[in-house]
Amino acid sequence: MRVIFTGGGTGGHIYPIMAIIERLEERGIANKDEILFVGTEKGLESKIVPAAGVNFTTIKIQGFNRKNPLKNFETIELFLKATKRAKEIIKDFKPDLVLGTGGYVSGAVVYEAAKMHIPTMIHESNSVVGLANKFLGHYVDRICYTFEDAAKQFGEKKKLVKTGNPRSQQVLNLNLEPFDLTQWGFETDVPTVLVFGGSRGALAINRVMLKSLKELENKPYQIVWATGTYYYDAIDKKLADHHLGENIKILPYIENMPALLPEMTCVVARSGATSLAEFTALGVPAILIPSPNVTHNHQLKNAQDMEARGAAIVIPEDDLNPNSFVSSIDHLLLDQKAAQAMSAASKQMGVPDSSDQIIKVMDELVHG
Repeated sequence: MRVIFTGGGTGGHIYPIMAIIERLEERGIANKDEILFVGTEKGLESKIVPAAGVNFTTIKIQGFNRKNPLKNFETIELFLKATKRAKEIIKDFKPDLVLGTGGYVSGAVVYEAAKMHIPTMIHESNSVVGLANKFLGHYVDRICYTFEDAAKQFGEKKKLVKTGNPRSQQVLNLNLEPFDLTQWGFETDVPTVLVFGGSRGALAINRVMLKSLKELENKPYQIVWATGTYYYDAIDKKLADHHLGENIKILPYIENMPALLPEMTCVVARSGATSLAEFTALGVPAILIPSPNVTHNHQLKNAQDMEARGAAIVIPEDDLNPNSFVSSIDHLLLDQKAAQAMSAASKQMGVPDSSDQIIKVMDELVHG
C-alpha cells in the first residue's frame, strides 16, 4: 500500500502518524519506500520525521491570522500555491490513500487528494476539532476520532469511525523492561507520583511544586519531578542550599517515559492528546493541569472528557495552588481504592488496537 501522510505543527498531529507507520511496517503492509510524509519546513515534523528514516517533503503554508486579518490575503494565496504543490507531489508519488491528522499543511494535501478522487481520511486526536480537520471533514471518505466530543463537531456522521489514538497501541507494543526505581533510592512498593510538564517543562506546574515542596517532603509517598530541560538549571540553582527530602527525585527530563509510567501510582501532567493516549493505554490515573495557551483551549476539553469518565482529576491553571495540588495527589496516593477505580476507568478509555483499527479503515478504502 502506498500512503501519503500529512500533518504538522504539534506532536498531536505527528505522533499518531508515526505510530501508524510503525505498525504498517510491522505488519508488512507498507515499507518505507511506499510511505511519504508531507509537512512544513518549520514545524516539529521537520525534525521528528526524517530522524525516524521516513521519506519527508515540505509545502509552504501558514495559518489564518486572527489578530491581523489583512495577513489572511497572504494566507489564502499561500494555500492556493500549496494545493498546486500538493497536486504535484500526489501525481509523482501515486498514493493509494492520503491520511491527514491536522495542521494547515494537511488541509492542502488532503483536499487536493480528494479532488483527484484518491481515497482520503483524517484522524482527530483532540476533543476540539481543529480548523483543518473541520474543513476536510466535508471532503474525506472517513473520519477517525478519539473523543466523543469531537464526533459531535462533524456533520458527516456516516463517515465517523471511533479508533482511539494510535499512540496507545504503540506504547503497549513497546515491551520495555520495567523501570528500576531503586536507582533513585526509591522503594518499589511505595506509592509514587510523576510530576511533569513536557520535554521543555511547564512554568505553572514547576511553580506549584516549588511552593509545595516542604509539605511534600513529609508525605509517605515518593515523587518524581521532571522539571523540563528549559527550567531545570534555574530550579537546581534555587534549591542549591535546600536539603531535599529523600522521597523526592528531581530530573530535567525522562527519556524512557513509557517504561516509567507503569511504575507510577498516578501522574500530574498537561493534557495533550499524545500524553492522554499513553495514560489510558496503561491505565495510569492522572491529575491534569491543562495548558491554557493552546488553540480553542482544547487541552481543557480533553481533560474534562477524561474527568467525566472517572479517569482523571482536572485542576485548571486558575485554580492551581498548593492546596488543590497536594490534596489531589493525596487523594490518589493515600487512597488505594480511589487510585484503582481511576486506573480501571482510564484503561477503559484506552484503545489497545487503535493503529490496527485505523489500518483496517485504510484497507477498506483502498480495496473495499
